[in-house]
Amino acid sequence: MHLYIKELTTQEEMLDQIEMMKHLYPKFSFEKYESYLQEMIPRNYQQIAVFENEICVGISGLWSGTKLWSGKYLEIDNFIVHPDHRSKGIGKMMTDYVDQKAKEMNCSMIVLDAFTGNFKAHRFYYNQGYAPRGFHFLKILNEEGIS
Repeated sequence: MHLYIKELTTQEEMLDQIEMMKHLYPKFSFEKYESYLQEMIPRNYQQIAVFENEICVGISGLWSGTKLWSGKYLEIDNFIVHPDHRSKGIGKMMTDYVDQKAKEMNCSMIVLDAFTGNFKAHRFYYNQGYAPRGFHFLKILNEEGIS
């Protein structure tokens, strides 16, 4: 098994991996994904993807920003490992890469959200050194905008 990580920085590269995104959002349309990326990419969004040969087996979005309480941070968004490739170290490979990238960017922290009922993800993130610090509250204004 030959695995490597590639940074996806263009809309075209990201759109090519829509099938991986559909593991998290099964009803995600190409058009919706494309329109979201058009807004996200200019706002510091990029992706990393793990490939086995030429097949994508893991993907995650990344945002960078600065907040008053944290300083510069890197945010993991939509962290996905293909179901057939879980428990093979791909997730750890991705978090290790993000750790190194955040250090190179002089970030003070890496942040992420995990749905409250996703206990497998919680265990994985705890094992990678992440810990909850607060609650992410939301108020839904438009159900149709949610993937």
